[in-house]
Amino acid sequence: MEIQHQFDGKKGSFFMEEGAKRFAEMVYVMAGESKLIIEHTEVDPSLQGQGIGEKLLEKLVEHARSKGIKVLPLCPFAKATFRKREDLRDVLS
Repeated sequence: MEIQHQFDGKKGSFFMEEGAKRFAEMVYVMAGESKLIIEHTEVDPSLQGQGIGEKLLEKLVEHARSKGIKVLPLCPFAKATFRKREDLRDVLS
């Protein structure tokens, strides 16, 4: 399963799905033009322990860097991962 991205102009998510079932997703909302807020991360129990949440965050950070967007992690998982991963912190607002 590949990580996909969808964005409707205000809200978005990075996610993994197969068929019609979404197995993992990181949901965000834009706060203006240059800041996004990570609201929620969820990984299906069948994929837990495989680093899927971190992979979703890495894709989100890659996206933020390419667009010059700052990130505010309200999601407890994302917040904890930013604390652990210094290499991702450059996008924090």
